[in-house]
Amino acid sequence: MSKIYQIYGSDAHIMTKELLKAANAISLIDASNKTVALKPNLVVAGTPERGAVTHPGVLSGAIEYFIENNINVKDISIIEGSWVGDETMRAMRRAGYDKVCEKYNVKFHDLKKDNTRDIDTAIGKIAVCVKALDAGLLINLPVLKGHCQTVMTCALKNLKGCLPDREKRRFHALGLTKPIAALGAALKPKLTIVDSICGDLDFEEGGNPVQTNRMYLGFDAVKLDAYGLNLMGLSFDAVPYVKLAEKYGGGVAEVLEQDIINLNEPENSQTENYRVSGIVANLTKRVKQDKACSACFANLVRALHITGRTDIDISIGQGWRGKEIKGLGVGVCCKNADKCVMGCPPDARAIAEVLESY
Repeated sequence: MSKIYQIYGSDAHIMTKELLKAANAISLIDASNKTVALKPNLVVAGTPERGAVTHPGVLSGAIEYFIENNINVKDISIIEGSWVGDETMRAMRRAGYDKVCEKYNVKFHDLKKDNTRDIDTAIGKIAVCVKALDAGLLINLPVLKGHCQTVMTCALKNLKGCLPDREKRRFHALGLTKPIAALGAALKPKLTIVDSICGDLDFEEGGNPVQTNRMYLGFDAVKLDAYGLNLMGLSFDAVPYVKLAEKYGGGVAEVLEQDIINLNEPENSQTENYRVSGIVANLTKRVKQDKACSACFANLVRALHITGRTDIDISIGQGWRGKEIKGLGVGVCCKNADKCVMGCPPDARAIAEVLESY
């Protein structure tokens, strides 16, 4: 199960069905539990064209494939919990998932409202939503894109959406790398389809999409993330949770040329131009972040991008709680700063207003 099936194009629905067919995904169905849970990336309320969320065509393509292979539509569901600070149901409507659910009569489950169960991992117990744990076939549907803290987010990090908000916050307090690796190695979805049609190279919440017109499917989340690193021109050192997930037993972080099965060829060479610009590093060169949550940090990055203010010393993150801070603080955790943009998280506009007047 080391193969990666890759397809080029712009129709996510058709591409998804072709990938599933080529990989004979129906063979992964458990005869004793035929439920299928589709877990997209719906981190924020945004449209897929902005490079942040999974295209609805990926969901519709997967749903049709399994229906056509005699899986009862009642056994198919979409599960997701958006990041802390956003409402999942608002995000699902913004992305167009409500239309998919209506067309196929498929249920959408907001994991923020789901029960949880602790699972054993390499770093101890992690609380995971039961809808993800109890699915006969959990299918991970991430977007390959940049991330303001972990540099890249794809298969492994997308599983963080299977956690309750309290656990997401704890992941940030733990520094993200170890818990992401541990969760991926323990949860281990049998199938992952990566939406790399137009992921944002730098921001997980989108805004700067790069059209690559690519999707790929695999069975090993670690290998898929390693391949994502290759596509984005990144090293394992830049995204350490990939090799750590391999160490924890999550998969193999090696991609050989013979592992890639191309179902077609790209229409032009532009699809290969998928490299991180380094804009986040430049924008945050004077930011002192200590255990910052993604939503808070991403909003700061967006505000810095809008205002162009890179001349201010800024502190952000849970690690600053209770400490005296010189300069500007962002978020309620930094309320003891000389000046603080309050909120949990404060939105980008509020941060930008303070930056412009600072």
